[in-house]
Amino acid sequence: MTIAKDAPKQQWPSIHDPATCTRKGLCPVAKSRGQDSPLESHSLYFEQYGTGPVKVVFVSGLIDSLNSWAAQVKHFSRLPQYSILVFDNRGAGNSDTPMGPYSTSAMAEDVIILLEFIGWTESRSVHVVGLSLGGMIAQELASRIPERLVSLCLAVTSAGGLPIFNVPPWFGLKNILRVPFIKDPKRRTLIIVESCFSSSWLDARAESDPTGRTNREVQIMLYNERAAITRVSKPLGAVSQMWAGLTHHVEAERLAQISKAIPKVLILTGDQDHYIRPSNSAYLSEHMPEAEFVVWTDTGHVVNVQYVERFNTLLERVFLEGRARS
Repeated sequence: MTIAKDAPKQQWPSIHDPATCTRKGLCPVAKSRGQDSPLESHSLYFEQYGTGPVKVVFVSGLIDSLNSWAAQVKHFSRLPQYSILVFDNRGAGNSDTPMGPYSTSAMAEDVIILLEFIGWTESRSVHVVGLSLGGMIAQELASRIPERLVSLCLAVTSAGGLPIFNVPPWFGLKNILRVPFIKDPKRRTLIIVESCFSSSWLDARAESDPTGRTNREVQIMLYNERAAITRVSKPLGAVSQMWAGLTHHVEAERLAQISKAIPKVLILTGDQDHYIRPSNSAYLSEHMPEAEFVVWTDTGHVVNVQYVERFNTLLERVFLEGRARS
C-alpha cells in the first residue's frame, strides 16, 4: 500500500478492509490545474482497492464520504478482476473545502484530475457509478470524457434544470437543511436513516441479522460506525455542495449524446425517494433512449445500502454488458 507523504496513515482511518487497499492519499487537484489562488486550492482524498483490470469509480452523493460505498468496496475489492476507486468530493470527508459555491461541472473536473493522477486514462477503461449528487457529477464527467467510459450507472439522480425543479420533496428538503447543523450525532443519525429509506422497509426485520433486529436498528448501528470515523463536513462545504445540486443542468441534447457515446448506461431509481423524485429518472430515460431504466419498489434514496446484494449483482451485469459492447 502507498500512502501520501504529507500526513501519517492514522490521519485517515477507513471503514474499508485494509487488506485489499492498494493506495490512499491526497490528489492535489488545484495544483494540477495550475490554480494558485487560496480560494481555489484544494485536494481530493481517495482510496484504491483491488488490483484487477476492471476499473470502477464510485461517486458519492451530497455531503457524503467514500465510506458510503462500504458494501460495494467490500464486495468488489475481494473479487480478483476488479480495481475500485472511491473518494471524497470537495467539501466532504477528508477532502479540502475550497470557497464555494460549487458546480457539478467543476466537481467533475476534479474527478478527471484524480483519474489522471492515478493513471486511469485509457480509452474504454473505466466504469462510473454515481448516486444522487454523485450521479449529477457523473453526467458531467461522462459528457467530458465519454471515450474513457465503458459503462455509466446513474442512480437516484437528476438531469436538473432551473433551481426550483431541483428542490427535493419537503420531507427530504427539511432534513437536508437541518442535518449539517445538528451537533448531536444520535439525533443526526436518526434523521438521516428515516429519510434515506422507505418506512416499511425500516420497520421490517433485517433478513441477514441473526438477532432479529429491524432494518432501522441495523442501519442506525452501521451509520454510527461510519460516522465515528468520518470527518464531519464544514457548513461551507455542505452549502456549496447543495448549491451544486440546485444549479445542476445537463440539457436533453447532452443526455442523448452521452447515451449514444457510452456502451452501457443504466438509470436506477427507487419509488419512495425523499430526496430526488423518481420522475427525474424517468426524464433521464426519456432523453437517453439507449439506456436501461430500472425502478425498484419499496425503495428509498440509498439504493446501494437498502438492497446491497441486488445492487451489486446489477452492477456486475452492467459492467459485463459494457465490456461486451465496447
